[in-house]
Order: sequence, then C-alpha cells, then structure tokens
Amino acid sequence: MRTRNNMKNMKKVVLALCATVGLGGCGDLSVPDLNNPSLESFQETPTRTAVLNASTGLLIGTRAGVTNQNGYVALLGVLGREGIVLDSADPRYIAEMLAGPALNGGSPAFGGNLWDNPYANIRNANTLLNALEKVDGVTDAEKKAIRGFAKTIQALDFLAIINTRDTNGAPIDVNRPFGAELAPIESKEKVLAHIALLLDEAKADLEEGGTAFPFPMSSGFKDLTPRTDGKVIDITVLNFIKVNRAIKARVDVYRELWEEALVDLEESFITTAPGSLDLGVYHAYSTGSGDVKNTLNGPNIFANPILLEDAKQPDGTTLDARVMDKVKDAKNSGELPGVIEKFTKSFSHYEADNASIPIIRNEELILLRAEANIRLERYEAAMNDINLIRTSSGGQAEIPEVLEGELAINELLYQRRFSLLFEGGHRWIDMRRYGRLEELKREDPPGMSFNVHPRFPIPTTEMVGR
Repeated sequence: MRTRNNMKNMKKVVLALCATVGLGGCGDLSVPDLNNPSLESFQETPTRTAVLNASTGLLIGTRAGVTNQNGYVALLGVLGREGIVLDSADPRYIAEMLAGPALNGGSPAFGGNLWDNPYANIRNANTLLNALEKVDGVTDAEKKAIRGFAKTIQALDFLAIINTRDTNGAPIDVNRPFGAELAPIESKEKVLAHIALLLDEAKADLEEGGTAFPFPMSSGFKDLTPRTDGKVIDITVLNFIKVNRAIKARVDVYRELWEEALVDLEESFITTAPGSLDLGVYHAYSTGSGDVKNTLNGPNIFANPILLEDAKQPDGTTLDARVMDKVKDAKNSGELPGVIEKFTKSFSHYEADNASIPIIRNEELILLRAEANIRLERYEAAMNDINLIRTSSGGQAEIPEVLEGELAINELLYQRRFSLLFEGGHRWIDMRRYGRLEELKREDPPGMSFNVHPRFPIPTTEMVGR
C-alpha cells in the first residue's frame, strides 16, 4: 500500500470489499490492526464473492480524492490557473497553493495531499492480485480479466501520483509486507516506465480474459460500442483493452514516445465519428445513501475570469464554445484580498452532485494524436485533428494553412486547454511538459503575482519514515 511510515506503524488498511449496484452504498472495510480476521481470511482463503467485490471496489478507491474541494481536479486546476478556491475558513488555498514560496509537504490536505489515496488503492489491487493465486471458483479466464483490470487501475493510480510529484519521483516496488524495508523512491522516468509495463501486462491478461468481466462496473464504465436498442451495458473486456491502450497512449506522450503513442491510439477507442468526443470512461458519483457526491460544484470554487478573455474569438466578442458550455455565472461571488474585481464565474459541467468526471475520453485521444504527429513533423495530419476539434468542440473556423513548429504547439496547447478544461489538471501538466509554467503568471488575477509551483513535494511523513 502506501510506503510512508504506515508500513512501520500501520493502523488501518482500506480494502473495498462491498459492492452494490452503481457503487452506491458501498463502504470500505476498515481493519484496525494487522491481525484482523477479515483481511487475513481474504488473503489466505479468499472466496469468489470476496474477489469479485474487491475488483469492483478498486473503482471506489481510484476515484477517492478526485472530486473534493482540495482534491485532484480542484488543486491541479488552481495550480494550472483554470480556477481558484476562495474559502474564508481555509486561507491555504491562496497562501500555500498560490502565494507560498513552495508547497508544504507536511500539509496532508494540500502540499502533502494526493499521495495516500492512490497508494491505498495500489495496495488494494496488490492484495487482490495476491488473492487470485489462492481463490477457488474463479475460472482462469476470469482471473485474467481481473488481473488486467486491476493492473490498469494501478497504472491510473501511479499516474496520478507521478503527475503530482513529477521529478520528485515515487516508490513503485510497494507490494511488500508490512514491516518490510521501504521501497526506494524512483525517478519520474522509472515510474512512467513502470506504468507502461503495468498497462502492457494488463493488456496481455485482458486478451485472455474472455468477453465479459465477472464483476459489476460503475455507471462510468459502460460499453463503448454504440447500440441501436438504447440499452446500456457494462463495458466488455475487448473494449476495456481499448481503454487500456488509450491510457497507454497518454503515458507514451508524457514519455515523448511519439511513434508508440500512435500505435497505441490505433488500438484505442479513438474515432472521428460525429458526436463521439465524450466517448470514454468516467469516475461516477451519485447522491445515493453511502455513495460519494461530486463536490466540484461547491460555492467556493470559481473559474478564472481570464478564461473569458483568452477564449474570445477574432471578432473580440464571441467566445469559444467550450468556455460557453463549461463556464457559467456563479450562484455567489468570491473575493480575494487586494483584488477589487470579484470572482463571479463557476464551472457548469459539474453542476449536479452526480456529475461524472472524465478519466479519459475521445476528445483527448484526438489531441494526443495531433501532438504525436506535430512532434514527428507530420503537420498536415496533426492539423486535420486540430481542425476537427476546433470546429466540432470549439465552434471555431478551421485554420486554412498548415501550422508547423512552435505555431503548431501553441495551437495544440490552446485546444487542450479548453477541451480538457478543469477535468484533471491537464493545463498544469501540459505547461510543465513544455517548460512554460512561468507563462501561467500572466493568468493571475489583475494586480496579483503568485508563484507557479512545478510539483508537489513527497509528504513529510513519508520522508521521516525513511
């Protein structure tokens, strides 16, 4: 599970062993000590029911901390100047996330955040994978499907960790018993390579995993094949392989493996069919008893007003269609000390408590393909994809000429900024990938000059444990 001092002094293991329809009402099994019989029985004498429930439980674990006001989407959105959190009860959203000289690794809700939850889910997946070696009543094909699914989810969790820690690195050899020597912190390059390996291993398992998963999925993981009968069914193993390849393509691009990215995109669910941009898989939320709500519609989260300026079209008035669709008038206004202008806009794509959050969707895949082709100097192919996004998503006119070099990169980053707005920290990650973080300072509120933090620190408790 986690690597910090909880491997020496662990009091709680989170293992999701309860699954209900739509994941609503699904809780965690809290284990107060290492001798808890429930965890021990799952490890030593697992049953089919426990294994299948634990598989579904990984979906609960991987969405933990995504939708919180101080979660993955919001905090990375603050760092990337997509939005701002103005909470009078907690000034750290400004004092640490923007004004501070550095993020505080000792603050588990801010600079030290976004570490424990993904490592907890990685431990859950490892526990499940270990249990598969001993369980009876699960066919070989079902075991393959579960392994492929679990490793794909682990890859997502590791990706969330390295997206926040960047060159600070992270441990990867974490399938160790409690009390064992702590896993070493590996470089960003090794972590990304490990993620790619997990995804490739998962694909090989999934290819032998039959047609249907033996456990229920959340409503965010539905079949990617358009149906004419209007029915909605769980995603098939075959289509989950396409999701696996989509995530791998994102990792390829982060590693600057451009040809490999194009190969993986071809095996993904990428399509240019009309109306397909939102095709993908999502974190699902609900208002059901015991389930988790999407809280990104909270009263303290505001859209950066510069979005309205930067999204203006050549006529100086019309806005990019994505901003018109995703940014709305807030129900209240927010104030920042020293800034006369009030914040009056919020994000409309999370207006409902049960709004889903994209994990990866087709619009990103098309832009990943455009980026790979730009970096391979296949500019005409890249512009075809960029113009598709400009017209179908942004409501913009096509660019008639073929952009090359820096002009093509600038256009790509613009399209990614608004296509993936406030979905998962893409703006901050992209500007960091291209060495442009300092450019984000121009997007600070008028009269303010904040710091641009390049990465989260490894939590202080993790380092003290070493």
